Amino acid sequence: MQEREEEQSFAQMLADSDMDAGPELEPGDKIRGKVISIGKDQVYVDTGTKVDGVADREDLQDSEGNLDLKEGDMLELFVVSRKHGEIRLASSFGAHGGLEQLMQAMEQEIPVQGRVKETCKGGFRVLVMGNHLAFCPMSQIDNRMVDDSESLVGGTFLFLVSRVEGNARNIVVSRRALLDKEQAESLQNFSSRFSPGDEINGSVTRVEPYGIFVEIAPGLEGLVHISEMSWSRNVSPEEIVSVGENVTVRLLGIEEKDKGQIRIGLSMKQTQADPWDGINDTFEVGSVVEGVVTRVTSFGVFVELTPGIEGLVHISEMSYLKRVNKPKDEVQPGQRIRVKIKGIEPAQRRISLSLRDAEGDPWDGVASRYVKGSLVEGRVEKREDFGLLGALEPGVVGLVPASMLNRAQDAGLTHKKPGENVKIVIDAVDEADRRITLAPADSVQSDDWKSYAAAPESSLGTLGIKLKKAMEGKK
Repeated sequence: MQEREEEQSFAQMLADSDMDAGPELEPGDKIRGKVISIGKDQVYVDTGTKVDGVADREDLQDSEGNLDLKEGDMLELFVVSRKHGEIRLASSFGAHGGLEQLMQAMEQEIPVQGRVKETCKGGFRVLVMGNHLAFCPMSQIDNRMVDDSESLVGGTFLFLVSRVEGNARNIVVSRRALLDKEQAESLQNFSSRFSPGDEINGSVTRVEPYGIFVEIAPGLEGLVHISEMSWSRNVSPEEIVSVGENVTVRLLGIEEKDKGQIRIGLSMKQTQADPWDGINDTFEVGSVVEGVVTRVTSFGVFVELTPGIEGLVHISEMSYLKRVNKPKDEVQPGQRIRVKIKGIEPAQRRISLSLRDAEGDPWDGVASRYVKGSLVEGRVEKREDFGLLGALEPGVVGLVPASMLNRAQDAGLTHKKPGENVKIVIDAVDEADRRITLAPADSVQSDDWKSYAAAPESSLGTLGIKLKKAMEGKK
């Protein structure tokens, strides 16, 4: 009775041991295990079952024959066979093997080593397991677009065997199938650990004009679109990062596209502070600042004041000196200019700027510079039915009304051409409405002369003084 109980107890212990040993492994399974010990010819690995795995040391060495492993390291290997209580492991079927190994690799989906020999019509010729010539279609060499197929020639990769026919005379392999399989496993593991909004560390694998690709897990890449690289829009991807650089990104989302392709959206700028936060502490309305022109449109120009902060100079705010019809004739992208901040709207993320106010309004103080009755020299802008427009200085234009022209004794004034100089008298100044009325120099009436003659010479200028003295002599 006691012996029977001991046998049952032992059987239960054995059953419990089998339960703790994990699932049975079959050829083709991929395992991740810890290196238990390293021998002269073999490496022993904990498979997570009651049977340890054995891998050939040579299979795990690099191209120079070095073994970069130590006890406790983690390895990802494939189960090649399970015989006589031993689990044989390998990174792939090695450089040598016959038809039996090829068939086993195909049936059990065990990768084989292959070297791309050359390109051919529709794909590549690949030497697998030493001397077997196989064909890899162009669409199966990678799970992303290959821009330069010649760059793959001479490279050694892992492939899955998809077809073996005619006593190994017709072999078709696929690298993409293996990459897709590894990507699916990596994606499943990644999705269980991260959610949209999480920040992740990754390595830049490609830099394109439209953005960068970042490896965020083994075999798993995400895209940082150029619009998500920086708060500034005045930079290109290659100015920000380079291939191999480690970056921190925020996961935006995972989307399944056509044909089962996965698109992972990432952002670099969202790991940084938004420059619009506290904008009123950074810039003040009325201040004059420097910025860089980023875009030129038909209605104005956009100016970046600091990375991520852009403002608009409307076409009406470009110049006091002339009427601007085409902003592109005044400034170009990349040009540094001084602008005045006219308004800040943080909620709308808008800043209104003025180029002309930063340069100065020529009408400021015009009443003190041009006193009624003073004689000045101007330049004819143009002749209209309502009178003659004369420029006193850049941006300050006055009008000689047609009625005064008709009364002028100097008939030559009416025949002045644009660009010619003319002597004229300041008749009235309205600085608020930006208007100056002018009069011909010889149209000063006797009633006007009293106030003109009483004006101090300091306000008349050289020509005004001469005219005053000439009129005093005439009187």
